[in-house]
Amino acid sequence: MSDQDREARMAALEAKIAAAKKAVEPPAPSESHYNQAQVAWRMVTELVAGLGLGFAIGFGLDTLFGTKPILLVVFTMLGMAAGVQTMVRTARELERKNAAETAGTDDESGQSPRDGEGH
Repeated sequence: MSDQDREARMAALEAKIAAAKKAVEPPAPSESHYNQAQVAWRMVTELVAGLGLGFAIGFGLDTLFGTKPILLVVFTMLGMAAGVQTMVRTARELERKNAAETAGTDDESGQSPRDGEGH
C-alpha cells in the first residue's frame, strides 16, 4: 500500500467519523424561544407591577389630600386594568411571533410574504 492510498483511506475514514458524530449529536437549544414558564412569570410580573403602582399612587394621593380610601381604590382598579392590558399586549406579541415562526417568516410584523402583494 502506498502512502497516497493510506492518506486517502484516512481522509475517507475521518469524513465518515465526522458524519456519524454530526448525526448523533443533538441540535443546540435555541435561546431566542421563550418557554412557557418564562412567559407566565412575565405576565404575572406585569399584572403585579400594575397593581402595585396603582396602589402606591392611590395611597400617596389619599395621604396628600386626606381622602382615604377613595383614590386608593380608584387607582388600584386603574392599575389592575393597566396590568391586564399589558398582559394582553404581551400575549398578542408572542402569538404574532409564534405565527411568524410557523409560517416561515422572520419579520417582526408577523405578515407572510404574500400579505403585502394584494392577492
